[in-house]
Amino acid sequence: MSRTMIAALQVSLDGFTQGEDRGEPSWVESWTDALTLIPDVDAFVQGAGMYPGYAEYWSAIEADPTRDAPFSSAPPGEAEIAYARFAAKTPHYVVSTKLEGVTWPKTARMVRDLAELKALKNQPGKNIYVVGGATLVTSLLNANLLDELRLIVHPLLLGGGTPLFANVKARRALTFVEAKPAKSGRVVLTYRT
Repeated sequence: MSRTMIAALQVSLDGFTQGEDRGEPSWVESWTDALTLIPDVDAFVQGAGMYPGYAEYWSAIEADPTRDAPFSSAPPGEAEIAYARFAAKTPHYVVSTKLEGVTWPKTARMVRDLAELKALKNQPGKNIYVVGGATLVTSLLNANLLDELRLIVHPLLLGGGTPLFANVKARRALTFVEAKPAKSGRVVLTYRT
């Protein structure tokens, strides 16, 4: 039996994972929310577009949890510190044909071909958390590697930006699992692919 690959993403009500102005203040209150949605994780997968900022953010918190987090004017909370410590010891697979290498966490490695992720799914282990971003999630859907989508839908219309499903190649029916209300009017939608 293969491992379950789950993407948990923050998305605006109009379907964007990021606004048009990438320098805008973040509309996401906490990036740790997604991890709490996925039990028993022992591997992370992410794309090249997300990795540099992700590594900078979480490695800084791991190195000194008392300082303001990168891209923020506040020190990290308990959930961010716990996530940074967990991420630092959990293997990361960064999908890229362009990045030269990865440095954080020490368990991180480059993946040049999605066939490597298929092999990873067939190894014994727990769930695999697909951190993102939108391009990677779409690629995994197109390759039939993604098993489940958990979307944290924010009650916000961005009006443009990076759409979550812009490059899906074929029509695809998903199986609804559940909808749960969350903090601040958010809703967590879960679908099997």
